[in-house]
Amino acid sequence: MKAFRVTGVAPFGSMRQAFSLDLPASDAGDAEHRTYSIMGSRHKANRRAIDITSVEEIDPRTSTEPRVMHHFREEITAAGGQLSSLSEEE
Repeated sequence: MKAFRVTGVAPFGSMRQAFSLDLPASDAGDAEHRTYSIMGSRHKANRRAIDITSVEEIDPRTSTEPRVMHHFREEITAAGGQLSSLSEEE
């Protein structure tokens, strides 16, 4: 499994809004499928209404998404911890 960052635009209520989602997946196609599944489940958006603009592989240490941190926790710990900045909490 690898970590992917999926970005796009989806309907949230009565307006369309940009989103970015980090998740573990086996390949880019699997990451797209999981994104459609998550967005449809959380926001009742049809697959046709979700526009995915990019799917890119990322270093799991740069993500703050709990799903990614949980899946790659041994690798993150072995590599020396998170690389993401804590500027949001300051």
